[in-house]
Amino acid sequence: MTRPVYLVAALRTPIGVGKPGGALSSVTPIHLLAHVLAELPRRVDLPAAALEDVVIGCVSSMGEQGANIARLALLQAGYPVEVPGVTLNRMCGSSQQAVHFAAQAIAAGDMDLVAAGGVEVMSRVPIGADWPAVWPADFPYPLIHQGQSAEMLAARYALTRDMLDDYGFASHVRASAATRAGHFAREILPAPVTIDGVPRLVTADEGIRHSPDRARMAALKPVFQADGVVTAATSSQISDGAAAVLLASESAVQRYRLPPRARLAARVVVGSDPVLMLSGPMPATRLALQRAGLALADMDLIEINEAFASVVLAWQREFGADPRRVNSSGGAIALGHPLGASGARLLTTLLHGLERTGGRYGLQTMCIGHGMATATIIERL
Repeated sequence: MTRPVYLVAALRTPIGVGKPGGALSSVTPIHLLAHVLAELPRRVDLPAAALEDVVIGCVSSMGEQGANIARLALLQAGYPVEVPGVTLNRMCGSSQQAVHFAAQAIAAGDMDLVAAGGVEVMSRVPIGADWPAVWPADFPYPLIHQGQSAEMLAARYALTRDMLDDYGFASHVRASAATRAGHFAREILPAPVTIDGVPRLVTADEGIRHSPDRARMAALKPVFQADGVVTAATSSQISDGAAAVLLASESAVQRYRLPPRARLAARVVVGSDPVLMLSGPMPATRLALQRAGLALADMDLIEINEAFASVVLAWQREFGADPRRVNSSGGAIALGHPLGASGARLLTTLLHGLERTGGRYGLQTMCIGHGMATATIIERL
């Protein structure tokens, strides 16, 4: 019999634009992740020595993000040497998978307190930097760009250019409104940076267009297919960021008097068509709901990673979900997609959103390169 797993703390950095000169581009990945890890146990007055493992997702685990950044960052954060750390790569779902692995250790009875999260500083370690220079000639599937898959998904679900542009516009509108209303204030840990020798504090997500121009979006050319419908404005932003959550067993909650803010009700990962690689959230959603014994109508808030607008719109068309419950504070089109950090960022936003609105259940799901998807359901307590 598995043990219940509780979510007791969750936070993230602001998300910076992932290019030279971006708000967080002057910070090394180790320092950015260490900044989050140092604060995580402080939020619940927990000694870092109580943590039994740190599980971190990072997609491009090389260069400044290599050499097991989980271990390097926790040491940089001042954790005792007795606390171990491990880094994993399930591509875009990396930090959501990190949460799953951490939860499984607790559910199995192997551990009581585990930190999980992710980091990606794409301004310093570019996307695709870890890809092999040569692919096997006999690989059984064509390896195409995710943007081409986004076009295929749009065609399969008869999604028009206007539909995608409307969704991209709405993502910025929602993210801007959430920022102005202070909805992200509790989840964001301001990040200290130094730009041109001047220290400053980054407090807000950099990529949001607070006055988005719908007409300008309509004038953009398709990026991945000459006669396509996917543009830069309906694709996730290349970004920098880090996020982490703290998971605990019931005995740890009692022993350290931790706040059991939510219970993990289901966690799944699935494989899907590696060419139409963005359809995975659909079977992942079905399996997660089945495991939790719940229906989609029970979900008060839903966070789907906005890798592309077509991913969310295809999912909505498949399930008929209330769009007001889906990415209600905007998503990766506006906020950005720091690959390895996005799963933990989505979970952090989902938890705070449920607490802010009084919702009970939340669903998080993400498409993953090469045809996979993760899904998590949490119950706010």
